[in-house]
Amino acid sequence: MNPDLNRLHPYPFEKLAKLKAGITPNNALKHIALSIGEPKHEPPAFVLEELVNSLAKIANYPLTKGTPELRLSIANWLVRRFKLPSNSLDIEKNILPVNGTREALFAFAQAMVKRKTSTRGGALVCMPNPFYQIYEGAAILAGAEPCFYNTTADTSYLPDFEAIDDASWQRCQLIYICTPGNPTGAVISKQQMQWLINKAEEFDFIIASDECYSEIYFDDEKPPCGLLEAAADMGNTDYKHCVVFHSLSKRSNLPGLRSGFVAGDAEIMQAFLKYRTYHGCAMSGHHQFASICAWDDEQHVIDSRAIYREKFNTVLEIISPVMDVKLPDAGFYLWPKTPIADTDFAQQLFAEKNITVLPGQYLSRTANNINPGENHIRMALVATLEETTEAAHRIKDFLETRQGSYKQTR
Repeated sequence: MNPDLNRLHPYPFEKLAKLKAGITPNNALKHIALSIGEPKHEPPAFVLEELVNSLAKIANYPLTKGTPELRLSIANWLVRRFKLPSNSLDIEKNILPVNGTREALFAFAQAMVKRKTSTRGGALVCMPNPFYQIYEGAAILAGAEPCFYNTTADTSYLPDFEAIDDASWQRCQLIYICTPGNPTGAVISKQQMQWLINKAEEFDFIIASDECYSEIYFDDEKPPCGLLEAAADMGNTDYKHCVVFHSLSKRSNLPGLRSGFVAGDAEIMQAFLKYRTYHGCAMSGHHQFASICAWDDEQHVIDSRAIYREKFNTVLEIISPVMDVKLPDAGFYLWPKTPIADTDFAQQLFAEKNITVLPGQYLSRTANNINPGENHIRMALVATLEETTEAAHRIKDFLETRQGSYKQTR
């Protein structure tokens, strides 16, 4: 058995289940889950219709690289959304459909990390802290050492890439970035991305940009920048060192479709295709045809964004007077500070108000002598407007009854 399996941490929701074990919540109140980032908006009906109509496609083995039609649909969306040069993406070389970003983000490290190197020392895989735990597990099982860069309130929850020393860059083979960030919602600027691209050119590492929240934002005039956009704007239209991961789960409220893509540097993509051909992870044919419908339509995304905007405005109006919280740059999470330990806060909120939130420390590790997730909680505003509004009122009441014992850090 691979001994690195024993190095994997329990998943955050395993820790959460243990935290809640033995607690009897207030059953006079309906349970509201704000812990899991699973979109609950209605999926687009026309995509579901295509899914049913194309079921005959399961009679054939799908290609690992997907159909040309799907890859063209993805390329066209990337060009429209990120204003890329129309001829900069070759659907045979730069794009690969995947079964959601989770499995692709994990598999990518297995294919890309060179376990032993005589000139660079042990491999490092850098990642944000707090983070999506798949990055850490991917690094460990690829035989690399996870290297955490903290994102804290002091830097507006953005990474400080310049604080990473050259010795670490020398060992770095792969860096995961997440923009908009999970759980903070912070958006990395084009200038930061371009600085990182130059650093990747200098030290020869790969940038893996997890952009699955990129279509949930609040200002229609300021959509989050993507890594390929930053690369193209600095003349890197080969997207050297750059790979992006996108998904229909968040963009189109289709988490069960398990449909996304990876795109970027042709040399890297061809190597990843070779790995995935052996991996045996081709997307089902009817899922591919349904995905084309989703990538080709933007109106359902605009409509969903409007619902998120209303939920965030409503919830923040209710809880911001009693809680240290603000509107994120993008995404569907709130990342408020807690007046007591985040685990105690989550336990008490569940017991008294039957609301589940995720303690921030479950999403981070201690690095540079701090755990940047401590005394935060992650709240996913994925449920209906009615449910999220009800949850906000309960949280406000929960905090107001403790004003004498909780001292807010504001």
